[in-house]
Amino acid sequence: MTAPLIIPMPGNETLARNLCALGAGEFRELDTRAFPDRETYLRFPQAPSGRSVALIATLADPNEKFLPLLFAARTARELGARRVGLVAPYLGYMRQDARFHPGEAVTSRHFASLISADFDWLFTIDPHLHRYRALEEIYTIPARALHAAPLLAAWIGAHAAKPFLIGPDVESEQWVSQIAKACGADYRVLRKARLGDRAVRIAAEDLHIPEGAQPVVIDDVISSGHTMEEAVRLLAIRGQKPLALAVHGVFAENADARIMAAGAAGLVTANTIAHSSNRIDVAPLLAAELAAMA
Repeated sequence: MTAPLIIPMPGNETLARNLCALGAGEFRELDTRAFPDRETYLRFPQAPSGRSVALIATLADPNEKFLPLLFAARTARELGARRVGLVAPYLGYMRQDARFHPGEAVTSRHFASLISADFDWLFTIDPHLHRYRALEEIYTIPARALHAAPLLAAWIGAHAAKPFLIGPDVESEQWVSQIAKACGADYRVLRKARLGDRAVRIAAEDLHIPEGAQPVVIDDVISSGHTMEEAVRLLAIRGQKPLALAVHGVFAENADARIMAAGAAGLVTANTIAHSSNRIDVAPLLAAELAAMA
C-alpha cells in the first residue's frame, strides 16, 4: 500500500518532516493564511486525489486550530483523498468527561463527535483518559492512543542518576508506575486536593526520598501547571531539587516559569507540543504506527 501524504497544519511542520525522514510518508505542504477579518484561507497546492492523507495537528489551544483543521479534512476529501486521518500528538478537550454540575457541556464527547465526522482514523499520544477507559468510548472511528512511557523512562535512565519517581496525584500513578518499572526506579504518589481551576493543595505524608536519589516529578500533562508547581515547591521546601517531567507541556499562564521558580532542577517534556523544554522525541513512535498502517 502507498505511504500516506503527510500534511502539517501550521506549526506542525518540523514534526511532519521528521516523520517523513523516518519513512512514514510523503511530505506535502498546505497553503494557509488569515484574511484581514481573521477568516481562514486554505489551499492544497497538489490535489491528494487517490491518496491517503495524514493531517498533522497537535491540538493544544484547540479553539484557534480546530476550524482550519476541519476545513483541511473536508477539502482533502473533496479533492479525492482516499482516506483522511488525524495525527494529533496532543489531543485537547479531554478534561470535561462528565457533567459535574447541572447544565454543563460534556465537551469531550462533542469534540470527539466532530472529529469522528470528518476523519477516518485518529492517532494520539497519552490522552487524558480519566473516566473513560479508552478513546473508543467517545470516538466512532479507529482511535489509537500511543504511549510515551518507554521514551520518558529511557530519558530518565540516561539523564538522572539514582532516580526516585513521584506522581503529584493519584491520577498520575498509571504513568509513574509504568515509567518506574521500565527504568527500575522506586516511586511514590502524593495526594492532591483541588480547590478550584487554579488552586490545589498537595500533601506528602510519610514521603521518604533515599539519600543521594534524584527526585523526578512526572505527570501526563502540565496545563495550568499548579499541580506540578505545588509538588515541586513541596519538595523544594524539604531541601530537594526535583526534575519536572511531562508528556505534554501546555504551560498555560506562564506555568513553565512558575515551576522553575518553585524550585525545579529542570523541566522536560516530549515534543507533542513545541516548547523549549522538549527533550523527548515522539516522531519514532508515531512513524512506526504510520508505517504499520501503510
